Amino acid sequence: MKMIVGLGNIGPQYDGTRHNTGFMVVESFAQKHGLAIRTRKMNAKIGTAFVNNEKVLVVEPTTFMNDSGIAVKPLMDYFDISAENVIVVHDDMDLPIGKIRIKDKGSAGGHNGIKSLISNLGTEHFSRIRVGIAHPDKNNTVVNYVLGRFSKDQLPEFKIAADNAVNALEDWLAGVTIPELENRYN
Repeated sequence: MKMIVGLGNIGPQYDGTRHNTGFMVVESFAQKHGLAIRTRKMNAKIGTAFVNNEKVLVVEPTTFMNDSGIAVKPLMDYFDISAENVIVVHDDMDLPIGKIRIKDKGSAGGHNGIKSLISNLGTEHFSRIRVGIAHPDKNNTVVNYVLGRFSKDQLPEFKIAADNAVNALEDWLAGVTIPELENRYN
């Protein structure tokens, strides 16, 4: 079994915000595969399905972003999923809108959701799909920017990145290695 985790904040006030990029990507993936992310278990909404002959658990933590690891670690233990079989989708201000970057491990890079995962999992050896949201302009704070919504002009570029992220998730489930995904999508 493999686990796909989308990072975001719960609550309708956060729907569609840049910080909920991870949720938006995994929801797009789920919709494409007729998967409902509804069941509540251990501080998360989850759904399961077979995609490309691989059983997959799709997870949206119901904690806030900064406590994502509190939701993910118990699910990994319960379903006996190793960190090598986990991929996390999250927003990244260091990438332009429309771009994704895949990596197999690494530091949090300042992302508090990833910091929580590393702390709770006790490792940084899990894969990530970073989806670009770009930096705020000088008239905006980081908090207001990440909790804001994409502009009308930014949405088409975000859609390209989200579609590429969904394709990368499907390839990962089909057995494509992370180095191959990096070459294909980065």
